[in-house]
Formats: sequence, C-alpha cells, structure tokens
Amino acid sequence: MPELNPPIRVILTAASSPEEAARIARALVEERLAACATWIPAAQSIYHWQGQVESATESILMLKTTPDQIAALEARLHQLHSYQTPEFLVLDVESASHRYLDWLLDSLRPV
Repeated sequence: MPELNPPIRVILTAASSPEEAARIARALVEERLAACATWIPAAQSIYHWQGQVESATESILMLKTTPDQIAALEARLHQLHSYQTPEFLVLDVESASHRYLDWLLDSLRPV
C-alpha cells in the first residue's frame, strides 16, 4: 500500500533548450538537491513577457525532492538558469510507493 502524503515535492520549471535543461538537471542531482530530474526536450510555451505575447520552444524539467530542500534548490536553480524569471512551481505528491520514497530519501542524503 502506498504511503499517503509522503514528504515528496515535484518542482516544475522550463529551460531555454535541452542542453540547458540537461546542465541544470545534472547539477541539481549531483548536488543532491534533487533525487531525480526528468526533462521533456521540446514543449511549446505561449506567455506574456514585458507587455507582449511571446512564444518559445522550451524544455520542461520535473525535479523530485523533499520539502526541506526546496529553498536551496530554488536558490541554486536561479544561479544556474539563463532566464531572468524562471518558472518555479512546487507540487505536492499525494501518494508514493514505499520503495520509491526510500530511494528518493536515500538519494538526497550526503555521501
């Protein structure tokens, strides 16, 4: 039976290219701020920016972490990101398997 309300958060952000997404993902995982980073290489975004409607192809990043890592992850993401205002959305996870939760928590522990 899965654990309800596990201490897992999914962070969504978008990067300007697959290369930027890969660079950010690798850094956040290597620094143990995220246990896993999954990216979708190409998504089309339409948004308001500086009074104009813009359109861009972006790469979507899904970062899996715990609540206690969110502030440090956000600060590091802003350092690594090329955008002036990168997307940073934190989603709660309602349920997760015990095995996945154990793996995630172990992945975030310092070595």
